[in-house]
Amino acid sequence: AMQRVDAWLDGKSLGYSVKLDTNGFYPDKLISLVEKGLIDYVAVDIKNSYSKYAKTTGIENLDLAPLKRTVEFLLSGKVDFEFRTTIVEGLHTEADILDIGKTIKGAPRYFLQNFVDSGDLIGEGLGAVPLENMKNMQKIAAQFVPNAEIRGI
Repeated sequence: AMQRVDAWLDGKSLGYSVKLDTNGFYPDKLISLVEKGLIDYVAVDIKNSYSKYAKTTGIENLDLAPLKRTVEFLLSGKVDFEFRTTIVEGLHTEADILDIGKTIKGAPRYFLQNFVDSGDLIGEGLGAVPLENMKNMQKIAAQFVPNAEIRGI
């Protein structure tokens, strides 16, 4: 992964904007890169509400402290960023989106992306969410992030 960062940094020296996609679990690296002025934009996957993170990622006893630190740092406004969540039928409810909204309140943008089945399903009974449900989730999210949008429809 560090090799990719090196490639981005070369791009930065050539005058390109550098976007970092992250799961948010390496706040020290992220903060260091931002403070050095090496990143212009950060995109963080918020997998689910904090209470359902372990279930969603399949990692028991997952320590959410690093992710919470990343969210807090980004909300402090030192770099431009977005949060995004891939919505999966059977994993995400409107209540989860409400919780996520409260967690990321004040973010400049939040994207809800519908799950696309690539054939390698992580579990049974998982799939795309009906568009009507996506729209309801977007309205809930927009209470906290006015620019909340559905991406990819």
